[in-house]
Amino acid sequence: MDEIRGPRDPRAFKTLDQFLDEDGIREEVTAAALKRVIAFALREAMQAERLTKATMAERMSTSRKQLDRVLDPNEHNVTLETLARAAHSVGKTLKVELV
Repeated sequence: MDEIRGPRDPRAFKTLDQFLDEDGIREEVTAAALKRVIAFALREAMQAERLTKATMAERMSTSRKQLDRVLDPNEHNVTLETLARAAHSVGKTLKVELV
């Protein structure tokens, strides 16, 4: 069961990463933030290319419903393969690194 913590003094942490590490949620928060950034970048690229969702889905060889999941910043159940196809559909490349 998760431990319930009271309010903590933010000055006790030198970095946000320290705070997230202590709570054990750094990887989860980082993954969610990355998905938001990718969804935003894909929407921007679609606008720049003047692509409709229907055209984008067709380029990806997928459904509009799947594209909606890709573009939803809060939807985390999207594969790297799907994100790569979406990037390719707007003339971009998805780059993933282990650091």
